Amino acid sequence: MKKIIKVVGAIIENSEKEILCALRSKDMNLSGFWEFPGGKLEKGESPENAIVREIHEELNCDVEFNSLFSATTYEYDEYIVNLMIAKCNLISGQPSAREHAKLLWLPIDYIESLSWAPADIPAVKKLILKNKI
Repeated sequence: MKKIIKVVGAIIENSEKEILCALRSKDMNLSGFWEFPGGKLEKGESPENAIVREIHEELNCDVEFNSLFSATTYEYDEYIVNLMIAKCNLISGQPSAREHAKLLWLPIDYIESLSWAPADIPAVKKLILKNKI
C-alpha cells in the first residue's frame, strides 16, 4: 500500500493580479516542475495553520489563510498526494526562494504555459477557468 501524504499549497496573488509560481529545485522530488508553494501537514495540524507555517519557512514571508480553493488526490508511482490548495493573502514581507530554484509572478492567463507538477494541474485549470468567468 502506498503512503498517503497530506500537502497544502498557496495561491498568492499580488496587486497586479499575478500569481506566485514556485519552481521545484534539483534537491526536491519532481525537480523542474512548477507548483503552488506549500508543504506537508504535520500530525494534528490544520490546513490553515500548515499553509501559514510552510509559507513562512519556505518563502520567508507571512500569509493569512483566506479560503480553501481546491482539493485533489493524485497517485504518483511511489506515493499518493492529498493536495489542498488555499487562497492566501500576503500580509508581510516579500516571498524569497529558500528551497525552490526560482519564484515567478505570472498573470493568470499565462500560468498554464509552465510545466506544473501533476497534482497541481487541476488547481491551475480551475484558476484559469474562474478567471474567465
